[in-house]
Amino acid sequence: MAQSKEMTAGPCLPLIFNFTLPLLLGNMLQQTYSLIDAAIVGKFLGINALASVGASTSVVFLILGFCNGCCGGFGIPVAQKFGARDYVSMRRLVSVSLKLAGMMSVGIALITCLLCAFILRTMQTPENIFQDAYWYLLITFIGVPCTFFYNLLSSIIRALGDSKTPFWFLLFSTVLNVLLDLLCILVFHWGVAGAAIATVFSQGVSAVLCYFYMYRKFEILRMQPADKRFRPELARQLIFVGVPMGLQFSITAIGSIMLQSANNALGTACVAAFTAAMRIKMFFLCMLESLGIAMATFCGQNYGAGKPERIWTGVKAASLMMIVYVAAVAIILWGFSEKFVLLFVDPSETEIIADAALFLHISVSFFPVLGLLCILRYSIQGAGYTKLAMFSGVSEMIARILVSVVAVPLWGFWAVCFGDPTAWVFADAFLIPAFIYVYRRLRLIVARERGDIRMA
Repeated sequence: MAQSKEMTAGPCLPLIFNFTLPLLLGNMLQQTYSLIDAAIVGKFLGINALASVGASTSVVFLILGFCNGCCGGFGIPVAQKFGARDYVSMRRLVSVSLKLAGMMSVGIALITCLLCAFILRTMQTPENIFQDAYWYLLITFIGVPCTFFYNLLSSIIRALGDSKTPFWFLLFSTVLNVLLDLLCILVFHWGVAGAAIATVFSQGVSAVLCYFYMYRKFEILRMQPADKRFRPELARQLIFVGVPMGLQFSITAIGSIMLQSANNALGTACVAAFTAAMRIKMFFLCMLESLGIAMATFCGQNYGAGKPERIWTGVKAASLMMIVYVAAVAIILWGFSEKFVLLFVDPSETEIIADAALFLHISVSFFPVLGLLCILRYSIQGAGYTKLAMFSGVSEMIARILVSVVAVPLWGFWAVCFGDPTAWVFADAFLIPAFIYVYRRLRLIVARERGDIRMA
C-alpha cells in the first residue's frame, strides 16, 4: 500500500529536502531525455532538424506550460484538504479535477492543432526548417491530453506527500521515450516527427499506468458513488486556483515567444545555438524547479493545517539549499559549457558552440535570482494565491518583450542571452513584496480562526 505523508510537523529542511529529491531525480530524467532527444536529432538528422525542434520550443512551453500549471493548481486544494484531514472533500476534488482535465485537454488540442502553421509563420520560422517544425508542433499538440493527464495524476499524488511514485513513472516514461526515439528516427526514419511521436506515446502509456496505480494503492482515494458526482462548486474552486497558475506559465511564455521570434530572425545558426543552450540550461534548472514544486505542496499542507509560521521557516530552508546548489552549478557551467554543447553539434560548428556557451555563462550568473523566483512563486501558489503569483509572469513577459523589441535588433544574440535573466529580475521585484503580503495575510487569517487577538 502506497503511503501518503504529511509535512506539517518536524524539521522543515530535511522534510523539504527528502520531498524534493525524488522530484529532482524525476526532472533530471525528463531533461536527460530532452538532452538525448536533441542529441539524437542533431547528430543523426543535422543542424536544420535540431533548429526545427527548437524553433517552436517557446510555443510548446506556452501550451504545455498552461496545461502543467493547471495540473499543479488543481493539486493545491487537494494538498490543503489533505493537510486539514478532510478526506471526503479531497476525494471529490480529485474526481472533479479528472473530469475538468478531460474537457480542457481535448479543447486545447483541437484549437492548437488548427493554428500550428499560423503560429510558426508568426514566429518568423526560417523556411528551410518550417516543414519539420510544423510536424513536430502538430504531433506535440495532438498529444496534449496525454501530457495533461500524466501531470495531473502526478500532481495529485504529490499533494498527498508522495513524490517518489511520480518519479518511478517518469523513469519508465523516459526509458520508453528514448527507446522509441531511436526506433522512430534510426529504424523507421520518421525524422523530427518520430521524436514527437515517441514523446506523446510514452506519456500516454505512463498516464494510464499512473491512473490505475493511484486508485489501487492509495486507500484514502477510494471513492464512494457520491464522491464521483460532478460538483460545479468544486469545479469553480479548482478553476479559480488552477487556471491563473496555468495562465502564469502562458503569460511567461508569451514573452519567451517574442524572444524566440527575435532570435529566429537572426538565422538558423542562432536558432541551433539557442536550442542547444536551452536544453543544457533546463537540465541544470531541475533542482530549482523541483524545490519550487516541493514548496507548493509544503505550503499547501501547512496552510491547510493552520501552521503559517512553518511556511516562513520552509522558505528559509529552501533558500539555503538553493544557494549551495547554485554555487556548484556555476562552477560546472563556467568551466565546461563548450563540452556540453558538443553533445549536439560537431566540433566544426564553432559559431554555434561559442554562442551557446555565451548564453549559458550569462544565464548561470543569474541563477540565484531564478532560484528565489521559484521558491517564492510556488510558495505563494501553494498558499492558494495563484492570481497574485500570475502577475509575476506578467513582469517576466514585459521584460522579455522589451528585450526582444528594443535590445535584440541592436545587439543581436548578446541581447537574446540577457532575455531570461532580465525577466527573472523583473519577477523577483514583484514576488518579494508579494510573498511578504501573503505571509502576513495567512498569519492574520489563522489568528482570527484561533481567536488570537494579539496575533491578529
